[in-house]
Amino acid sequence: MNLKTIQSMVLFADEDIIVVNKPPGIPSIPDRWQNPENMRTMLLRLYDEVFIVHRIDKDTSGVMLYARNAEAHRNLSMAFEKRKIHKKYWLLVQGNPYRMEDEIDIPLMRVSSGSFYMKPSSRGKKSVTRYKVIENFKPCSLVEAEILTGRTHQIRAHFKAIGHPLLIDEDYGDKKEVLLSEWKGRKYRKGQREERPLMNRLSLHAREITFVHPKSGKELRFEAPLPKDMKAVISQLRKWAPAKA
Repeated sequence: MNLKTIQSMVLFADEDIIVVNKPPGIPSIPDRWQNPENMRTMLLRLYDEVFIVHRIDKDTSGVMLYARNAEAHRNLSMAFEKRKIHKKYWLLVQGNPYRMEDEIDIPLMRVSSGSFYMKPSSRGKKSVTRYKVIENFKPCSLVEAEILTGRTHQIRAHFKAIGHPLLIDEDYGDKKEVLLSEWKGRKYRKGQREERPLMNRLSLHAREITFVHPKSGKELRFEAPLPKDMKAVISQLRKWAPAKA
């Protein structure tokens, strides 16, 4: 990936922090498969030092925060530990949640030792997600969620637990992609080429992050615009699958 493209991902940078809008498909940190490119290695092409503060899944898009020096890293890591950094996500979930606003308070634990997958359990760690429905469609809903605890796959596991897994999530749901023909039905004209999916990754976007700058003490809020694939899905849902009046 060229430097101009990497620079276009940077929402803000100063001598202490870097805020980026991570595209889907790029790991946020080096992973166990040792992908040659991840968000940190890309940023190291622009900055001398890049410290990992937190992560989001490879197939999740959106806002991420990195530190540029050890002191800022220590300060921000402590802020995360004390839940002083607030993150909001936009997600498409299957079906329409019964409540337009609610709090999911369901303890989560790993399915097995060494597994990344989570399941509800009374023996699990306290896990809380607050959400509100932004817009309903016939097959799904656009939801804003704020995680009040930082468990692995928390949003994905919580929405599965209440019967509304992500619209696209092979691990916690049953769909790997969405096609326009699903909503257009008979109005969809199939061409000679195989239909391309509107979206074929997690329907999850890290929309917003709010935190206190590690040096100035000023509260900062950054918002990552929706990526093209998610915008396209929402646009087609509004056109072909609006909620019943």
